[in-house]
Amino acid sequence: MSFEPRNILVIDFGQMGDVMLSLPALAALRQRFPRARVTVAVGKPGRQIVELAGCADDVLVVDRVDLRDGFAPASVFKIAKLVGEVRRRKFDFVIDLHSLSETNLLGYLSGAPRRLFSRRPGRSLDFLSNFRPAPPAEDREKHAVERYLDVLAPLKVGDVSREPRLPLRPEAERAVEQLFRKEKIGRDAPLVGIFPGAGNASRQWRLERFAALAETVARNDGLRPVVFLGPEERGLAREVRATFPPRTTVIEKLDIPQLASALAHLSLLVSNDTGPVHVAAAVGTPVVVLVGRPTRDGYEPVGSRHRTIYGRDIESITVEEAYAAAREVLAAERTASIFAS
Repeated sequence: MSFEPRNILVIDFGQMGDVMLSLPALAALRQRFPRARVTVAVGKPGRQIVELAGCADDVLVVDRVDLRDGFAPASVFKIAKLVGEVRRRKFDFVIDLHSLSETNLLGYLSGAPRRLFSRRPGRSLDFLSNFRPAPPAEDREKHAVERYLDVLAPLKVGDVSREPRLPLRPEAERAVEQLFRKEKIGRDAPLVGIFPGAGNASRQWRLERFAALAETVARNDGLRPVVFLGPEERGLAREVRATFPPRTTVIEKLDIPQLASALAHLSLLVSNDTGPVHVAAAVGTPVVVLVGRPTRDGYEPVGSRHRTIYGRDIESITVEEAYAAAREVLAAERTASIFAS
């Protein structure tokens, strides 16, 4: 293919988990066009993910929720300002990985002569795309990683790993080590992480069940519980300390590089279906994910080390099921460690 863009905009709006699962596609794009300048337009939750992954030259942060749900006259002004900023940067190629109507319009108004949009029947305005051949229509039976890579299929990108990866920053490692010393988290016991948040209440396992699981793994397996709270869960800190076993450590106010470093110290993370699951997997930590739906939807963590527990709803998942999955993962990790040594 003779097409060689020099200034690429990738529209990658989504929650933290969505952006995490788009990292293989971003890596494939970087590999395909190594001399191009790549800018990723991303929502606030994904900014530090893209920066840490090192797959872009620049990040354009867009508060899509504010544009969509904010005060209408202000939103119109902000949208006009965003379009002006995008046009000022004179992109010659725009790729929309998610293809929502508003992101397709942004790509169309960018002024870029070539536009490649995900085809999402009934959800996108992909007729505003002009790249040929067009990518295949979105296949909801595929994992999200594959769906993002499908958008790039017309570019004939090379083969890349399907497992998102994040490096650890030395300054974040130092900050986490200092925090662990302060909290007296040493090497006396392996750590099991717990992330009890998930934004939507219907996706959150009850806190007392997480506490019961923490008590069980601490008593039976000698693991020390560490509970991570994001910005939306900080109000839970007092309740966590009152409910969880005495040796539980509560960690909050971490940025994404620090969270990645902290999660890398765990033997296991047990979590609701939310972004930190993918951060943990990307730094090599096995995860057990609790999902309040009966079947997969393509957003599960990538790799054979992880376990996903499905229920008809989040309330139907029992502590015993979660503990059995945790034991299975820990046993597999110990076996792998023995064979590796």
